Amino acid sequence: MSDVSRIVVSPEQISTRVAIGFAGFRRRFQSISRRATARFESRDWASLHRDALDRIDAYGIAVDTTIASILHDGYVTEDTETWSKARDIYREEHLADSFRPVAETFFNSVTRKLFVTTGVDDDLEFLDAGPDSETPDTGVFTRTYEPTDIRTLVADMLRDCRFHASWADLNSDLDAAVSHFQELPRRVEVIDRLFFRGKGAYLVGSMELTGGTVPFALAIRHKRGGLVLAAVLVGEADVSILFSYTRAAFLISVDHPERLVRLLGGLLPNRKLSELYASLGFRKQAKTERYRDLADYLEHSDDHFVYAPGIPGLVMIVFTLPGFDVVFKVVRDRFPPQKTVTPQDVASRYRIVARHDRGGRLVEAQRFVDLRLPAERFEDQLLKELSSDAARSVVLDRNAVIFKTVYVERRVTPLDLFLRQADAGEAQRAIVDYGTAIKNLAASNIFPGDMLLKNFGVTSRGRVVFYDYDEICKITDCKFRRFPVSDDPFDDMADTPSFGVGPNDIFPQELPRFLGLSPELRAVFDDYHADLFDIDFWRAVQDRIDSGEVIEILPYRKSRSLV
Repeated sequence: MSDVSRIVVSPEQISTRVAIGFAGFRRRFQSISRRATARFESRDWASLHRDALDRIDAYGIAVDTTIASILHDGYVTEDTETWSKARDIYREEHLADSFRPVAETFFNSVTRKLFVTTGVDDDLEFLDAGPDSETPDTGVFTRTYEPTDIRTLVADMLRDCRFHASWADLNSDLDAAVSHFQELPRRVEVIDRLFFRGKGAYLVGSMELTGGTVPFALAIRHKRGGLVLAAVLVGEADVSILFSYTRAAFLISVDHPERLVRLLGGLLPNRKLSELYASLGFRKQAKTERYRDLADYLEHSDDHFVYAPGIPGLVMIVFTLPGFDVVFKVVRDRFPPQKTVTPQDVASRYRIVARHDRGGRLVEAQRFVDLRLPAERFEDQLLKELSSDAARSVVLDRNAVIFKTVYVERRVTPLDLFLRQADAGEAQRAIVDYGTAIKNLAASNIFPGDMLLKNFGVTSRGRVVFYDYDEICKITDCKFRRFPVSDDPFDDMADTPSFGVGPNDIFPQELPRFLGLSPELRAVFDDYHADLFDIDFWRAVQDRIDSGEVIEILPYRKSRSLV
C-alpha cells in the first residue's frame, strides 16, 4: 500500500463505519421480518421462503460492505491500537441501543474477518456480555388478560392479532379450542408480536394456573377459505418444540432482541440463550452465546474432550465434553474408498443445511472458524488422531489446539445406542419415529443418503433427528429406481451390480438391509413405513415438490391439532 493510501483513520471513524454497517443490516433484518405479516395474510408462501433466505444473507453482506468501506477510508490492519480504541467508543455509543448485544457481535464479525483472528483477541473484540441494557423497560412486549371464561379469552387473543384477513369459521375454532385448556387461567400474558414460519403464525405467551405459570401457544394457519386456529399448545414440552434447534428461524419483528430472548427463556428454561437467538434469526448472536457458554464451562470445569459416543465416523472426527451438551465435528483429511465425497462436498452440504427448512429433523450445525481450545483438556488418543488425520483443519500451537473449521451441534443419543439401552416400548416408539423422520426429511426435499441408524439420534424429548450431512442431497435431484430383473442366476451372487448405476440413483428396495433391526422392531417398522421400500412413495414426493407444493411439517403433535 502506498504512503498516499495510508491515511490516518481515527477510532471515531472506524466506530462510525461499523455503526453505519450495522444500521444497514438492522434495517434490512427488520424490513424483511415486518413484511411476514402481509405475506401470511396474502398466503404468499414462496415469498416468505425467499425472505427467510434473504435475511440469512443480509448479515454477511453487511459485514463485507463495512470492511470495504473501512479499507476504502485508508485503514491498515497493522494499526490494532486504533481499532481497540474504536471498540471502546463503539460500546459506549451502543449502551442505550436495544440491539446492543447484536451490534457488538456485528463488530466482532467485522474484526475477525478483517484481522483473520485466531481464537479471540481481547483487545479487538467484545468477549464479555457487557453491562445490562440501559434502555427503559416500556412494557411494550406483552399484553395481559384477566379472563372470565376460556372461549372469550381465546376470542380476545385472536382478535388482538389484528389480521387483515377473514376467519374461515371462528366460532367453530373457539368451540374446539376450549377443551384444550384444563382450567381457566387467573391471568394470561402474551408476547405482542406474532412468530411466522412456513405456513404458520404463532401467538406465544404464559398462563397463571393453579399449579404455577406455564407457557402456551396458539398456532394459526391461513387456508384457502380463510384463517384457521390450527392448534393449541399448552406446557413447556409442547411450546419448546416450536423453538427447537432442529427448526428454521421465525420471521418476527423484534424491537429488543435481548429482552425478548430473556422473556422466552423464562417461559422455556430448558432452551439455551443461543438456541433462542437462533430461533429469532440472529444466527451470529447465537454463536456468540454458545462460545460464551463454552468458555465459561471450560473455566469452571476440569473434564476432558473425549470421543463422542457412537460408532466413529468415516468422514468426521466427532468429540465432546461429557458435561457440556454439544459435539464438535472436524472433517478428516482423507476418506476411505467407499466414500466418494470430498471435504469440499461436505462443506457444501453443511451450507445446504444452514439455509434449509430443517423441518424438526435436522440438527443445526454452527460453523466456527479458527476456534482455539486448550490442548491440556484433550484426551491423548483424540488429540493424536486430530493432529494426524485432520491436519488440514487442526493446528497444534504451544498449549492450544486451533480448529480452522469445526462444526458444533447439540449432542443427541445415537439411535443405534438408544435402541440397545431402551425398553421394548421406547424402542418401538423410536423406530416408528425414525421412519417418520425419513418421511419428514423427504417432504422438506432432503434425502439423507446414508440411512444407517448410527447417523440418526434421539433428543432428550425422545424425538428422532438426523445429524450426518456428508451424503445428503435434494430429493428432486435423485433418480429412484427398481432393481432390473435378470435371468442370470449368478447376478444375485455378484459383489457389484450387473447394470449401470448413476451417482444419484437410489434403490429403495435396498433400505431394509441398512436397518439392522431385530425381527420384532423390523415388524413394527414395516407396519408403519413399508412404503419407504417402494419407489412409488419417493416419486410421489418428488412430484409434489416439483409441482411447487410446500409440504408442511407441523411442529406439534396431532393430539394438539384442531383441524
